[in-house]
Amino acid sequence: MHDPSAFTILVDVSDSGKRLDLLVASRISGCSRSVAASLIRNGKIRVQGGVKKPGYRARTGDEICGTIPPPEPVLFKPEPIPIDILYEDNDIIVVNKPPGIVVHPAPGHYSGTLVNALLYHCPGLEGIGGEIRPGIVHRLDKDTSGVMVVAKNSASHQDLALKFKSRRIKKKYLALVYGRMESDSGRVELPIGRHPVDRKKMSTHSRKSRRAETTWRVRKRFVQATLVEINLKTGRTHQIRVHCAAIKHPVVGDSVYGGRKAGKSIEYDLFGSVPRQMLHAWRLEFTHPKNQKTLCFEAPIPSDMGDILDKL
Repeated sequence: MHDPSAFTILVDVSDSGKRLDLLVASRISGCSRSVAASLIRNGKIRVQGGVKKPGYRARTGDEICGTIPPPEPVLFKPEPIPIDILYEDNDIIVVNKPPGIVVHPAPGHYSGTLVNALLYHCPGLEGIGGEIRPGIVHRLDKDTSGVMVVAKNSASHQDLALKFKSRRIKKKYLALVYGRMESDSGRVELPIGRHPVDRKKMSTHSRKSRRAETTWRVRKRFVQATLVEINLKTGRTHQIRVHCAAIKHPVVGDSVYGGRKAGKSIEYDLFGSVPRQMLHAWRLEFTHPKNQKTLCFEAPIPSDMGDILDKL
């Protein structure tokens, strides 16, 4: 019996030299590079009958055979959690994530996440990517608020994931940091990797780091703090929080990277009741995955951050 999920690719001259995972993703509709790489590692996609690595360079005449299994059903339940929708069409949904909500399910957070809310609002997300993070192409920390784009189908997921990876999506943040920054703008180019001791943290002093670049400019100066606009040139885990701490201006309320310690130097307890890091994903600009028109969305400053700015 013919298996509709099975495929065969005969590599020609035009595809010679391409990475195996990229080649499969480009030739098989709805198959992302990450899914292709996983199937290659598990031996579900083979070259000349043999198991290769995702980075294998295809050669003219290679026969690539494999199957694309149907997406596994999502095990997480849709939940009627309110979502602040900034934009929605058949391909994407753009939301303003509130602080305090986890983006996708993980140990300790199997409910109450943004994914649970999205599955309720968009039932069709269940079949995207065959993963437990349907439609999610980027993320924000639990206590970071702001604008996020989510894919509603596999084609959009693949397109947006590639744009994020190739840094073709512009992201701007607003952060309230401790201390008065004297320069009007600046750049931080310090590599980031896992903290050498605390594996839950990131650090600019790591045994294995990756290049990281952050630019910033002052939006408003206060006596005890500075509101800065931040532009990410790379997308490392906790990049803004780590870089701000590295230049001795940690994000207000960030208990992980020095926020509470910095707050003790303030003459009065203005920041004593801050429940989270004052970091907001303010602006997101990208081209639509289907019509390639430029879209730009801004998320208003959340009330808790606005209250602190008013007090300042």
